[in-house]
Amino acid sequence: MLESGSALAVMGNHELNALAFQTPRPGSPGEYLRPRTASNIRQHQATLDQLPPGELLAHLAWLRGLPLWLELDGLRVVHACWDERCRAVVAAGLAAYGAVNEGFPADAYTPGSSLHESVEVLLEGKEASLPAGVSFRDADGHERRSIRTRWYLPATGQTYRTCALQTVPIECDEPVGEAVVRAALPYPAVEKPAFVGHYWLNAPAPFLLASNVACLDFSVAKGGFLCAYRWDGERELGEDHFFRV
Repeated sequence: MLESGSALAVMGNHELNALAFQTPRPGSPGEYLRPRTASNIRQHQATLDQLPPGELLAHLAWLRGLPLWLELDGLRVVHACWDERCRAVVAAGLAAYGAVNEGFPADAYTPGSSLHESVEVLLEGKEASLPAGVSFRDADGHERRSIRTRWYLPATGQTYRTCALQTVPIECDEPVGEAVVRAALPYPAVEKPAFVGHYWLNAPAPFLLASNVACLDFSVAKGGFLCAYRWDGERELGEDHFFRV
């Protein structure tokens, strides 16, 4: 559909992970940006099964061509979070490297670099560490000590329960810390609509995150439904524009 000109797409965290899985780590022969641990191999195995070696390089080049966001006439698209500060850092990184070539993933996969932190926000969303002693188990049973936050809302006055953007409820009514408030950059209600995926929401019917923010991921791969939004140019989104199968 992209090649025929009838669709647009953006890069997500799993596309970047696939590039990093196949990109050698500079200065470390035999190692890759995304370590080939049992867990990472398991996550990537379906890609390896479907793309024989003779096709893999061409597909990796195609993945590198995916934009990290779309700024369109009247709407925006990003995989997880629209944050202007992070977008500016990533734009500078793309300009410095010329594209998502081998150097860009290496920088984006270096913990502590500004590019790494900014790419993580755009492709995985914002996270907040839970207070000491507080944790929860995610849908796969893994113990988690941080939450994904509702990046489109102000964090001031929120608790960890009300700030969390995820299907597993957080049993913590403590106010969020100052670090969470400082990291927040709420998406203004006057901005053009923004569409995201990523969050594996779970609900009997699709719903809006905000009047101008919609998530289209409702866990179709885990018993949910495939979701779309039919946009007709409106500035304020409406739940009657969702479609599901």
